[in-house]
Amino acid sequence: MKNILKLLALFCFLLASCSKDETIVKPSEDYSPFCNKVYEYKPAPGQFINETTSGFDENITTATAAAEYAEKRLKDSQYVPLGAFGGYLVVGFDHSIENKGSFNGYDFSVLGNQFDNSSEPAVVWVMQDVNKNSLPDDVWYELKGSEYGKPETVSDYSVTYYKPQNPRENVQWTDNKGNSGYIEINSYHMQDYYYPLWIDAETYTLEGTRLKSKSYLDSDNIYRTGNYDWGYADNYGSDMQPNEGTKNFFKISNAVKSDGSPANMPHIDFIKIQNALNHNGLNGTGESSTEIFSIKDENL
Repeated sequence: MKNILKLLALFCFLLASCSKDETIVKPSEDYSPFCNKVYEYKPAPGQFINETTSGFDENITTATAAAEYAEKRLKDSQYVPLGAFGGYLVVGFDHSIENKGSFNGYDFSVLGNQFDNSSEPAVVWVMQDVNKNSLPDDVWYELKGSEYGKPETVSDYSVTYYKPQNPRENVQWTDNKGNSGYIEINSYHMQDYYYPLWIDAETYTLEGTRLKSKSYLDSDNIYRTGNYDWGYADNYGSDMQPNEGTKNFFKISNAVKSDGSPANMPHIDFIKIQNALNHNGLNGTGESSTEIFSIKDENL
């Protein structure tokens, strides 16, 4: 009987050892619930890019400087624009965010500037630092939202942007579905170029999930962008919470693999936010462009 109990205890120990999450980084005593590092900031062209009122200046001439710009803006609770479709931001924390849904079932939040019928949704992706090198170079998993899997949602979409040759020229683009168009220069944002000045290449390509635009003109001929049900940043959705302002809340349990099956992630270490619309607004309002103010671990 003693031998059986010893074997049972050994089995339980081995089972616990195998299931232990070895890659999680626990909060230290001086942790912050907010993201503390921007690893990459690569916006698409847009009306807020290179504009001094958005915090850009002549010192942002490299990808590193662009990431530092975005990091400082987030720390100061100022918006970071993602430009047109595919523009993205990759952030990390001083700890892992656990999949435990401590805030009404949610794990983290993203603060945008949406209001009813004025949403500029971004898809959110998450990553675990599996190789433990403190860099976002493992596998990204999409957090499914209300539009996930719908026929009009394109999961393998990409857009190539072309550098203008002269000031105040529209930014031309083509996509991988045979379409073309442009990011329109408007009279509200008077900088010479909407194409990021720190990108020297004549073209660059951004990819991700594209949502169908819900924009329309209301009965007063006012342009509205519409709303999406849930699961997107900078979106007036049901995942906003009472008394929490313009935050969208997210569940790590909604992470899916490329085939749509659950990713079953015990925690995450990195978050990517990617503008999901390729759409020019009417009445000179410019492209749909996600703006992000902060990303916060809501479990702490």
